[in-house]
Amino acid sequence: MEEKLEALLAGRFQKNLDNCTKEELFEALLLFTREAAEKLPANTGRKKLYYISAEFLIGKLLSNNLINLGLYEEAEKILKKHGYELCEIEELEAEPSLGNGGLGRLAACFLDSIATLGLPGDGIGLNYHFGLFQQKFQNHKQKEVKNPWITKESWLMKQPDSFLVQFKDFAAEAVLYDIAVPGYESGCGRLHLFDVKTVDERIVPEDSIDFDKEAIRKNLTLFLYPDDSDDAGRKLRIYQQYFMVSSGAQLILKECEQQGYDLRKLHEHVVIQINDTHPSMVIPELIRLLQEKGFSMDEAIDTVSKTCAYTNHTILAEALEKWPLEYLEEVVPQLIPVIKELDKKVRKKYADESVYIIDENERVHMAHMDIHYGFSVNGVAALHTEILKKSELKNFYDIYPEKFNNKTNGITFRRWFLHCNRQLSKYVEDLIGNGFKKNAEELEKLLVYKDDEKVLQRLAEIKLEKKLEFKKFMEETQGIEINENSIIDVQVKRLHEYKRQQMNALYAIYKYLDIKAGNKPKRPITMIFGAKAAPAYVIAKDIIHLILCLQELIENDPEVCPYFRVLMIENYNVSKAAKVIPAADISEQISLASKEASGTGNMKFMLNGALTLGTEDGANVEIRDLVGEENIYIFGKKPQEVLDLYAESAYCAKDIYKKDSLIQKLVDFITGKELLAIGEKESLSRLHKELIGKDWFMTLLDTREYIRIKEQVYADYENQKEWNQKVLINIAKAGFFSSDRTIAQYNEGIWHLK
Repeated sequence: MEEKLEALLAGRFQKNLDNCTKEELFEALLLFTREAAEKLPANTGRKKLYYISAEFLIGKLLSNNLINLGLYEEAEKILKKHGYELCEIEELEAEPSLGNGGLGRLAACFLDSIATLGLPGDGIGLNYHFGLFQQKFQNHKQKEVKNPWITKESWLMKQPDSFLVQFKDFAAEAVLYDIAVPGYESGCGRLHLFDVKTVDERIVPEDSIDFDKEAIRKNLTLFLYPDDSDDAGRKLRIYQQYFMVSSGAQLILKECEQQGYDLRKLHEHVVIQINDTHPSMVIPELIRLLQEKGFSMDEAIDTVSKTCAYTNHTILAEALEKWPLEYLEEVVPQLIPVIKELDKKVRKKYADESVYIIDENERVHMAHMDIHYGFSVNGVAALHTEILKKSELKNFYDIYPEKFNNKTNGITFRRWFLHCNRQLSKYVEDLIGNGFKKNAEELEKLLVYKDDEKVLQRLAEIKLEKKLEFKKFMEETQGIEINENSIIDVQVKRLHEYKRQQMNALYAIYKYLDIKAGNKPKRPITMIFGAKAAPAYVIAKDIIHLILCLQELIENDPEVCPYFRVLMIENYNVSKAAKVIPAADISEQISLASKEASGTGNMKFMLNGALTLGTEDGANVEIRDLVGEENIYIFGKKPQEVLDLYAESAYCAKDIYKKDSLIQKLVDFITGKELLAIGEKESLSRLHKELIGKDWFMTLLDTREYIRIKEQVYADYENQKEWNQKVLINIAKAGFFSSDRTIAQYNEGIWHLK
């Protein structure tokens, strides 16, 4: 490896390992690692998976790829010999802007595990140039600017393939880029990313995300989830989705024909996993393409129905896409006859209007199409799947009980343990051997140490080391100094009302007022937020504004600041997650019960020794079942109680606000003189009004119990022996949440790859 790095440096820069810059060394490492991944054998078989997703939040790849290739320690040793730290070189990598939150990170973990298990499977997505956006804080608000990441030398490898995608008014040429996905001590998969040949980055100003949404040829692959608050934005999303699935479908059929497969037996050689509703148009598009190849409509429908499977990631109505038929007619009129035929067949069989694909308002329900014309429908946590079956998709479950199944989400331990917490993973390896790297459930061997004070002490020491690393990172990136001896209480995830960052902010107000009243905590507390709000999601941006105003208020209050801090990570992403998660003591998973399909952050925190403070929601339920009630902190109304409140329209935030003087005081503080002196009246007043007048995700319902249990968590932290026993049990039981296990179950229950 050293010789190859020297040769790369000499050939490109006329330098060597002793006189090159860090940037030159990073480029040489990237090229070396990319070549090593490209040389791995492809995972092949008689049946192949195509995992289609609008997002792949792959994060920085250098360290992850070096680990999977078995080269990380060698690279670290070589660099150290020449005076470099590999972790510093890793920081120079631009993070790919290809995803937003859990959906995209899950897809990235899945590709890693598919490759690791040696399964033939590739991802299909879009090559977004600016991703979601880069978040900056200005005047205590989120400002969005474009987030370019594609450099001259990157992980993207341009392929010779290109495909023509026909829209109503023009045809776009899709060019293909691949990113190699090396498995851990295994073969290699691919992430196929399509880009439009005529893309033009210049149409976006330097310090914004504004652009002409109607200049489709130029903007098609610039942004992930462009603002859909107007017609032009909604149509652009349809253009993007069709561009992705048409390119992907053409690639799939081309690869099948190159293999000499009979397309009438497509399902014997191909399985397409539709990740959420964004890629749903792959169903009518494949049907259309097969008709072009001589299939009758019925033959094409039958073939596609045996080939496609659908993963549902949410019960939120706004996330189950419904596109007006007239929009589809304006963008992709060639799909309309297919979609109408699919709907006609459903109407022939079922009288229940709620299962139709086209509703009475002429909207096309993408999830309905996926369920009727796919062979599998899976939820992503045990509770989520039960809610789908019994409530949200009950009308479909009654028709197709055999299609429904659960595949609880997982995370790749290579990134979220071996790399981001090398101290802890190395210590675990010293204690129980390295078998957990391949079979994560071997972590259970740690349980024999739960009464070993020396082991518990070492866990505490490693946590302090990670807090110090995070402290250094925050000082360098945001100029914020963190007390490493404080309790680190973290809520990092996409900003959405159902995830209830606003409830955590109300607790921050409670704590601030409590300390002002003279009740100082036994130990300092640092509450950390990290989140991006969708640009058009006004209330989510108001919540960020509240958090940033609280941060300023507390920072400037000498009575409170030594004991309690509220901090927000700017531009939270995968790399920053890898810094904060290992430093956390408390993992905030406080979504309204029944609303979070699974969550994967809860798994990452658990694995890295943070205890979960959460509702009975998503995978929190399975974490509790694994670790036991005494090793997790569960609070709040139960899922069925919440579902009943919705069904009966029985929740009234104003009633709670009027009857509970504490809650009234906390909510009114949002528009009190302290915060209005810092923040914007319009934004704070809007949030105040929302919490009292609507509060669709029932923040006030659980606030009082949340305060009680949070105080209990802080008190329990003072018994460090018992706390670290809980930490050890959580780490030991985290093995179930490996994405290797999830993917093995997908293959066994759905894909049957050969």
